[in-house]
Amino acid sequence: MTKQVVFTEEANPPLPIYSQAIISGKTIYVSGSIGIDREFKLVEGGVQAQTRAALDNLTKVLKGAGVTRDSVLKVNIFLTNLQRDFAPLNEVYQEYFPTNPPARTCIGVAALPLGADVEIECIAELP
Repeated sequence: MTKQVVFTEEANPPLPIYSQAIISGKTIYVSGSIGIDREFKLVEGGVQAQTRAALDNLTKVLKGAGVTRDSVLKVNIFLTNLQRDFAPLNEVYQEYFPTNPPARTCIGVAALPLGADVEIECIAELP
């Protein structure tokens, strides 16, 4: 197995315990992203603002790997309040994947790092 670490200065820096993404073969595994700024502070504006920040960061990591969101095969979303935040999250999500959306799972969780409302990770494919 060949494993290549993806790192881009454009995206939020990863903590030392994980990589922004890993490429294995033709598959890119992008680490979960929460709605934070570069100083690891939650963005204000609730789940929609955090969703935008997380998806913007994922987009930057994908770009660093040489692909766009069109290459995303699967998205996993974790929400701390599934009942309240599912619809507002979807409004933003559709802006990022307006056509041919990837496969997706959305799971309710008890808590996320830094008190975030949402965390999003994805798997994409190299051309």
